[in-house]
Amino acid sequence: MFMDISSELIHSLLPLFMVSALGASVTSVGWIEGMAEATALMTKIFSGTLSDYLGKRKLLTLIGYGMAACTKPLFPLAHSLGMVVTARFLDRVGKGIRGAPRDALIGDITPPELRGAAFGLRQALDTIGAFIGPILAIVLLALFGGNMRLVLWIAVIPAFMSVITLTLGVKEPEININKTSRSPMCLSDIRHIGKAYWQVVMIAAILSLARFSEAFLLLKAQATGLPVPLVPMVMVVMNIVYALAAYPAGNLSDRMDRKSVLLISIPFLIAADTVLAYTSNLWMLAIGVMLWGLHMAFSQGLLSAMVADTAPAQLRGTAYGIYNFACGIALLFSSAIAGMLWDGFGPAATFFAGAACAGCAMAGLIFTRNKQ
Repeated sequence: MFMDISSELIHSLLPLFMVSALGASVTSVGWIEGMAEATALMTKIFSGTLSDYLGKRKLLTLIGYGMAACTKPLFPLAHSLGMVVTARFLDRVGKGIRGAPRDALIGDITPPELRGAAFGLRQALDTIGAFIGPILAIVLLALFGGNMRLVLWIAVIPAFMSVITLTLGVKEPEININKTSRSPMCLSDIRHIGKAYWQVVMIAAILSLARFSEAFLLLKAQATGLPVPLVPMVMVVMNIVYALAAYPAGNLSDRMDRKSVLLISIPFLIAADTVLAYTSNLWMLAIGVMLWGLHMAFSQGLLSAMVADTAPAQLRGTAYGIYNFACGIALLFSSAIAGMLWDGFGPAATFFAGAACAGCAMAGLIFTRNKQ
């Protein structure tokens, strides 16, 4: 939660900062956001495998959170697009290092019958941080007369609070692993992961193609006429909906087929993209953003729970790494393509393309659900 407060405070201002203060194009923003998020997701494949080998998930999680905290001061210090790219890259490497070990740790300590609720709760707490961050951005921009650099400095504080909390408050169970029989970075054991796991990876990757970076929601808000100091409200609204629905969605998936609950999420994304494509006023913008939040609530924690369900316990870190690697590649291309469509054909083309890709994901999910 603390790290999300810091990250979302920065991310709610960063697209506008790059475009207005540093002169970046929307295509550049798309590439930067895509590469940053893809870097985080792809790094998880190595940290997840290493956590399986070591059986020490907290150590890698702490390294990842610590690295991300140390990069936060680079954003207010940036005076060129290259420095922003460097800061985003290092920040996302830290996120990648911590992500798979953290999720595997949750999978290790959670009873299977409560796994959906546990990942839903984790997602809800992440998202509480994600809407507190933009609220702080709005308040601090007003307090400091629109000085973005000063606001970005404030984001450093909660980042280091997250490292302190993790260091002092989190314990992990002992995991019995035979280290002599495995290489720390060996991926050959992935052949033991079943078909159901690969179905989860496939659907998640297609959904990542459909769900490009949320930076485009902020740029859409600005294009619709929302004043720059209030643009972070987009993330506040989206994340409030996300936080409120994530735990109930996860809890529901413990009581019925997870694929059926995941299937509910895709019409929300199609509807969000369609509304945002046609948006001409702030009310339509709010509806589109709330639908986007519902999609996130009914998909992200649930997909994490499905990975834990379908992967062997001794390969859980590796499984999360591969899952996030596939999603990272998809997100890189989706954000880059979204930026090019925006610059070439306008915002509507970006959101229509997302809706079409979401429809493909829905068809694939229905096919695998009926086949199983």
